[in-house]
Amino acid sequence: MNSKIDFYKDLKPFLDCKDFTVSGEVYQVKKNEEFDMLVTVPVPENLGDYYKSEDYISHTDSKKSLFDKVYQSVKNITLKRKLKLINSFNTSSKNILDVGAGTGDFLKVCATNSWNVFGSEPDLGARNIALKKGISLEEDLSKFNNNQFDVITLWHVLEHVENLEEYISTLNNLLTKNGKLIIAVPNYKSYDAKHYQQFWAAFDVPRHLWHFSQTSIAKLFSKENMIVEKSLPMKFDAYYVSLLSEKYKSGAMKPISAFLKGFKSNLSAKSTNEYSSLIYVLKKK
Repeated sequence: MNSKIDFYKDLKPFLDCKDFTVSGEVYQVKKNEEFDMLVTVPVPENLGDYYKSEDYISHTDSKKSLFDKVYQSVKNITLKRKLKLINSFNTSSKNILDVGAGTGDFLKVCATNSWNVFGSEPDLGARNIALKKGISLEEDLSKFNNNQFDVITLWHVLEHVENLEEYISTLNNLLTKNGKLIIAVPNYKSYDAKHYQQFWAAFDVPRHLWHFSQTSIAKLFSKENMIVEKSLPMKFDAYYVSLLSEKYKSGAMKPISAFLKGFKSNLSAKSTNEYSSLIYVLKKK
């Protein structure tokens, strides 16, 4: 690889966002125009502490509130869609690596459908929940240095990664020659992002360090000689994110308003392809 990219160079002001989940602190979101990508500034030194919240639902299986129950119900539907996607690939050994596997639900579904499953998850509590489901997860990717996988998935993970360029290089090295890399991330160019602006829940500062566009994903991975084969919408995200965004903006969920905004976002994306979140299927050139 050539010289290291400085993603924090020549940033332009974009907006200021509050951490609504943990600290209440305000962070700057700035634009890297070269990559058409937004960057959270500054990055806290104790970033791990900003995940310590019962509201951080991807690290729990909580069904306490109505919001939790909706999230878990939608998760079951999306798990089936994710499985259908990976089953559409022609693979030889059916080895799959899920990065940032949370509480292990996706890998559990894969394991019951004849996949050889491997995963990583930095959060100890989430790893322990996964283990109770029969899914053993490693803390980080270093344990897999001598392995290669037919499919690697990152479901809303890349936006959390601190050393972005190195991480993308690692993913490329872990992928087989004809393998598929699946990246799902929020899209800051979606209708709901533009509507809610600093209240858009998918900014999720400071946990989300990067905020991607379709251009930025293509450019970042082209540096590793990888190309986007296709992109797919995550339509439920528009409703889920709008529901949270309404709460951040007004202090109440406002489900009807959130549903209308989510619907409008998906309707708008039919012509622009700028969905609230997108799944990118990548391969090596």
